[in-house]
Amino acid sequence: MSMKILTIFGTRPEAIKLFPLIHALEADPRFVSKVCVSAQHRAMLDQVLAIAGIEPDHDLDLMRPDQSLNALTAALLTGLGRVMDAERPDWVVVQGDTATAMAGALSAYYRKIPVGHVEAGLRSGNIHHPWPEEVNRKIIGSIATLHAAPTETAAQALLRENVDPQTVHVTGNTVIDALHWIVARSEVERGLVSGLADLEARFAGKRIVGMTSHRRENFGQGMRAIATAVRRIAARADVAVIFPVHLNPNVRGVMHAELAGLDNIALIEPLDYPHFARLMAISTLLLTDSGGVQEEAPALGKPVLVMRETTERPEGIEAGTARLVGTDPGRIVAETFRLLDDEAAYAAMARAHNPFGDGRAAGRIVELLAAG
Repeated sequence: MSMKILTIFGTRPEAIKLFPLIHALEADPRFVSKVCVSAQHRAMLDQVLAIAGIEPDHDLDLMRPDQSLNALTAALLTGLGRVMDAERPDWVVVQGDTATAMAGALSAYYRKIPVGHVEAGLRSGNIHHPWPEEVNRKIIGSIATLHAAPTETAAQALLRENVDPQTVHVTGNTVIDALHWIVARSEVERGLVSGLADLEARFAGKRIVGMTSHRRENFGQGMRAIATAVRRIAARADVAVIFPVHLNPNVRGVMHAELAGLDNIALIEPLDYPHFARLMAISTLLLTDSGGVQEEAPALGKPVLVMRETTERPEGIEAGTARLVGTDPGRIVAETFRLLDDEAAYAAMARAHNPFGDGRAAGRIVELLAAG
């Protein structure tokens, strides 16, 4: 009898990291794959679903403007609970650290359904950075029956929290599976990444700094400080900044007020996954407060400067693929210029081994689910 797996997610990063696993489950006759999305990120989520060819069986469409975490979490618990009661899955699979993932694990726990946690064990050690993601991960970690840790460091973090060692497995990160898949597809279907052609022509001869910023803990003064740094970086004649601006008004309002209209800065709409992979590929380096970029960019040989005080992905820092720079404008500018001007410093980061996986994580997780 086939095992029913209900995979739950709601944001673009979750969709990227879960579509390789969903593809693998759908291709395996041992499983019946069901997908539920919360639409915690509506437009950005839909982009990934379309590219990956995934049609959710359930779409809760829960996000509302300026929705509080209290309201979102309550809606998630009740909505996901109804889906689980209807589907009665053998496993619930969640990914990462979002409110959707946390509520999905908690709803499954209330029904005594085992939970598989993809990208388990990431810890910054500070419950307010990243906020609220650090606590979301810890909640899921106390519930899950299967912990698919992307690295040995993540696995050890779980063991230090007294998670049963029999449930912890190092699988690699599925984001590397996804990146390999989209790069290979884009090489065949060049139209998937043609949308950046005008910017590539506009900034020909310049070194491109790709940028993302959206973390809640950086809202307010942190965002303004980041904008100040970017303005200084883009003042260099040999540099251009391409910044897909997150839809959150706490990001968009600050960045457009501070950076709009500057010659060497392109503030663009959020990119779909193929175009974001292309942005990473054409960039000299990445400035980000995102988690996923810390994993993806090193697979393309691109140094990452992380505009946060802590990271739950210390493997990149230890391997030398990423560097924490916080939100102080002076430090962001200094570290960026160091990579732009010091060939040896750049090469040391660009050539460092990517610790986040080999592109075969989804297959390993499928076998773990099959083993029950």
